[in-house]
Amino acid sequence: MSVLFFLQFGHEQLQKGRPIILGTFLCASQRPKKSPSFKIQEASSQNVDLPQRLPKNKKKPYPIPFEKIKQAARKDKKLAQMGIEKPLDPPKNGLLVPDLIPVAYEVVDAWKVLIKGLAQLLHIIPVYACSECSEVHVAQTGHHIQNCLGQTSASRRSFHSWVKGSINDVLVPIESYHLYDPFGRRIKHETRFEYDRIPAVVELCIQAGLDIPEYPSRRRTSPIRMIGKRVIDRGGYVEEPKPWRSANSYSLADLDTYGACGRFPPPTSSDVARIAQETMDAYEIVRMGVEKLMKKYTVKACGYCSEVHVGPWGHNAKLCGEFKHQWRDGKHGWQDATVDEVFPSNYVWHVQDPKGPPMRGALRRFYGKAPAVVEVCMQAGAQIPRKYVPMMRLDIVVPDSEEARLVA
Repeated sequence: MSVLFFLQFGHEQLQKGRPIILGTFLCASQRPKKSPSFKIQEASSQNVDLPQRLPKNKKKPYPIPFEKIKQAARKDKKLAQMGIEKPLDPPKNGLLVPDLIPVAYEVVDAWKVLIKGLAQLLHIIPVYACSECSEVHVAQTGHHIQNCLGQTSASRRSFHSWVKGSINDVLVPIESYHLYDPFGRRIKHETRFEYDRIPAVVELCIQAGLDIPEYPSRRRTSPIRMIGKRVIDRGGYVEEPKPWRSANSYSLADLDTYGACGRFPPPTSSDVARIAQETMDAYEIVRMGVEKLMKKYTVKACGYCSEVHVGPWGHNAKLCGEFKHQWRDGKHGWQDATVDEVFPSNYVWHVQDPKGPPMRGALRRFYGKAPAVVEVCMQAGAQIPRKYVPMMRLDIVVPDSEEARLVA
């Protein structure tokens, strides 16, 4: 982009007899111009980096910059010192967001389809899991990449100890305590067994407006009021009603992955591709729905372990056993959760030929990755979304081990 402008000025010498000098300057600035296809090339990248594993001896990074967290805390503290109530919008004030109620129902319906589809596909798509670490592989045999981090990995030279995988290895179960009133009393360590543990996705949908008779939830008609961090009006404590069953209620078994492979028979060969595509579509609906709900509804995650709590603040159960848990007396280090902590992607190696030779560590830089659900559905015949293609590295031809050293 070129910038041109004229500068005209007058200069008069102070000495007598000198004329007035008028001048005009032409200034130009030439900046490098980007090619028209720059944005297109930037948007559709050919390959992207593989996801990195977070170290176990460090705290997870904050999803929101810490400076913004401190600024918001200072603002709340200043309002509290002045005795001014904290302005709260739904759902931060305990009221539902009407526009997100259909999203909650859509997510739960897709969640049930996802569990059923995976349970059927795992009868025909082999999945292996390491008995010593969290590695999962979708192929006819386990890979030979030496990246096991288990306790006995040194004796196996970091080779994995493969066993037959289950649906929980593909769709990682993240559970949360179900609360009748998220703004009520906090869960204490001594009272933790009085609350049910259900999938965090289902609990998020319940708090967003989904009604399940087995898991009742308090629906407020008047907002709560807060000054700083103190709730001054929550409408009183209401005793939790006993859960009841009705003929039209959700089947609780359909909402959980436990025993799913035993509940659903293997599909016929003509239905495999259709079920794979339905499962792939359901996975995308759940992920996009959870992301949409989490923009409004608060979900907390421990900065050290995988514990998740759906609500405005975390619970007080002392169950954390990760890095420096002795310093915290087992209490969780709560911070805002990300979508991957509530609905993990669970990346696995993408296998271009599931019936081919096992993957080797010498060629790992040529391999791509994909979420485990996406890999299972793709091997079953589903069309995958384009956003997963760059990480799967479908355009890379994996060389032989002898050719790998010749590749730049």
